[in-house]
Amino acid sequence: MHDILDLERYPLDRPDTPEWQALVTSCRADLDAGGMFSLDGLMDPDVAADMAVGLQAAFATESFRHQRDHNIYFRKSVPGLADDHPALTRFHTSNDTLCGDQVAGSAADRLYHWPMFARFLAATMGKPALFPMDDPLAGLNVMSYGEGQALNWHFDRSEFTTTLLLQAPAEGGDFVYRTDLRRDDDPNYEGVARLLRGEDDQVQVLRLKPGTLNVFRGKNTPHRVTPVMGDRARVISVFSFFDTPGVRFTDDERIGFYGRAG
Repeated sequence: MHDILDLERYPLDRPDTPEWQALVTSCRADLDAGGMFSLDGLMDPDVAADMAVGLQAAFATESFRHQRDHNIYFRKSVPGLADDHPALTRFHTSNDTLCGDQVAGSAADRLYHWPMFARFLAATMGKPALFPMDDPLAGLNVMSYGEGQALNWHFDRSEFTTTLLLQAPAEGGDFVYRTDLRRDDDPNYEGVARLLRGEDDQVQVLRLKPGTLNVFRGKNTPHRVTPVMGDRARVISVFSFFDTPGVRFTDDERIGFYGRAG
């Protein structure tokens, strides 16, 4: 993995050493303080750039365009909220997706299936273990946001989201988030409404560099990616891990997310 990762700076290959433990401790502290951590340059930026360029033809001919109108909850309705409540304001999201079977053998695929990667992530998240999905489509996705495309406001359904940026756009494509807007015991609908009206002064903006790993606790922290501007797409790998091995999507879920079952 030394040919694609900076393992001198980030010793993911040396678990339980003082250097590995120090990195885990730092990442856990960042998660506790701000709900995320980033490893700038974990993947060699040239490797990331080469992968993004190498996938351009596949994005043009093989990708699935996933686009939907949705509210921040990705639900048709929320019990106790009127359909016209401002917390249910609707937005549009659009991106092009390549599935794991379409990027097999790539640098991102190698990282996803490297056991030391899952072991490191589990340690940063305080989990006994994490496992890649047993699903050739869903475990690893690479998403492209071209001009005008965006990922709009939402809460994540999973506890953590793990991504690695391959290519940054010339303009736009910023990661915008608001830490801990709600709690498991307090949905804070009025706070959500203020956010969606642009009235929340605790919103933050993160601009990642290619090759950067980002782990984000998005269940209670709403976030979005602003529309991309210009002819260079934002290209990002999304890694899905679970607490138990063997997790697969159903055929209906694959069709909904990727337009095909296999």
